[in-house]
Amino acid sequence: MRRIRRNAGQEYIAPWEKAFDTVLTPLEEFIHRQTTSGILLMLFAVLALVIANTQLNEPYHHFLQSYLTIGMDGFQLSKSLHHWINDGLMALFFLVVGLELKRELLVGELANVKQALLPIIAAVGGMLVPALIYVAINPSGHTLNGWGIPMATDIAFALGALALLGNRIPKNLLMFLVALAIVDDLGAVIVIALFYTETINFTALMLAGFFIFALICLNLGGVRRMLPYLLIGTLLWIAMLKSGVHATLAGVLLAFTIPMKPKYNPQRLLSLIQDSSEQIKSAFRQNENIIVNDALRARVRALGEGIFKVQAPAQTLEHKLHLPSAYLIIPIFALANAGVPIEWSEIGSVMTHPVALGIGAGLVLGKLIGIAGFTWVAVKIGVTELPKGLNFNHIIGVAFMGGIGFTMSIFIAELGFAQHPEDLLMAKTGILFASLIAGLIGFVWLWLKAKKEEDPAE
Repeated sequence: MRRIRRNAGQEYIAPWEKAFDTVLTPLEEFIHRQTTSGILLMLFAVLALVIANTQLNEPYHHFLQSYLTIGMDGFQLSKSLHHWINDGLMALFFLVVGLELKRELLVGELANVKQALLPIIAAVGGMLVPALIYVAINPSGHTLNGWGIPMATDIAFALGALALLGNRIPKNLLMFLVALAIVDDLGAVIVIALFYTETINFTALMLAGFFIFALICLNLGGVRRMLPYLLIGTLLWIAMLKSGVHATLAGVLLAFTIPMKPKYNPQRLLSLIQDSSEQIKSAFRQNENIIVNDALRARVRALGEGIFKVQAPAQTLEHKLHLPSAYLIIPIFALANAGVPIEWSEIGSVMTHPVALGIGAGLVLGKLIGIAGFTWVAVKIGVTELPKGLNFNHIIGVAFMGGIGFTMSIFIAELGFAQHPEDLLMAKTGILFASLIAGLIGFVWLWLKAKKEEDPAE
């Protein structure tokens, strides 16, 4: 129960006590923040589209192309603001992606092979079929470089759309989408690493390998403080930037070396809490004012240190970075990359352009066939089974939602068509329209096909 304080006949709840009332599992916290991020992402994407289709378009692009230089004599990094966002800020986004991947693989939805098999199969289908459809439409030439674009699913957008359905969908469906999208993210990371690289600088690549080795040594040596990891991770990012392998992958590599094992186990924490509780009570009796009571303040600080050390460093960092990633980095990325000028009089020719058509067909039809089709086959041949409470209407709805490829698809498009601005414009247009169509169809399908859950209170 919350503590109710009375003052002059009035009752109120101490605001700080709310922090102890909110208890969320890592998965619940992840879904909540991704959902909010999806809504914020929609707003910034619309803002970017509005700017790009008004007289603000020219100053908007001029601002993004302005250069920012950091460093000192002898070593400087000079890039456009657009590149700093895509290579720098997005490295932090990929760090969060890597931390989410590590958590899910070790202790989350993907830790149990039997439980993880269905979303893994669905995700593989959702990556292969869209890529094949794109290649069928763009079999040769430089436009073939966009084959990885329709493979991606934007988890924030998809979860945001699903959340709007409320209790019409079972919670298992959200968890299925989370697991599927995380496997999808892993696939996208591998595709970027293997196929979307520039000319390799082997000296810088060897230096990156040395920094990865140093990070692994920190992990095996039992280092739990974040500062050494972040410092070496920054050096790793610079080395990757110079190597030709995309620098954002440094975030994923750093994430996989940060320890998932806490310094204290829960049993040690319980013992610490019991001892500290008595010591805090004793100090409190001497003086209730913690500002002047050094003994009380020291005991509380020691308890806080113990609570911090019983948490896994990787999960602590993921918790801290979720807020800036979901509410700052992704919206800024959308604002910098979703500004597509649309000529409505030529929209027919744009959407039939091989690049836009390949991406649109891949995201809308390819995701549906890949996710729902591979799931259906896996269940029918007995390899796995649907989670309790789900049916194929739910899977079809999620398959459409998987066609929302916004953030990662645009990111891969920027890599694939960096030297071909006209094709990049076609790619972004195809991504925007396909994501909108897939999201709307998936939403309407689940609204009509999914039965509303009964409220126990009713």
